Amino acid sequence: MSKSTQDEPVAVESLSYTDASRELDSIVNFFEQREVDVDVLVTRLERATALIDELDRRLRRTRAQVEELVPRLDALAAETTESGGSGGAAGGTAGGEGGDDDE
Repeated sequence: MSKSTQDEPVAVESLSYTDASRELDSIVNFFEQREVDVDVLVTRLERATALIDELDRRLRRTRAQVEELVPRLDALAAETTESGGSGGAAGGTAGGEGGDDDE
């Protein structure tokens, strides 16, 4: 009855944000589509909790990084404006697309 690929799942910390989010979605779908054995329920809930904790940790870290970078970009833009530069350093979003900074 043991599935070797399910016995040792990939460490949550090593998953990309997208992969962790997809795995969490698949666990939610699994629960929504069938009755679940109690042993499976506990295992899946533990994994879901680990995924949620990791995703939350990454979002908090990304928010802190953005909050640190935005004032620096604003200061740089102000310096550019004061020095008569026409380029404007803060014309877009800070840091690209967001927070998937897998380490």
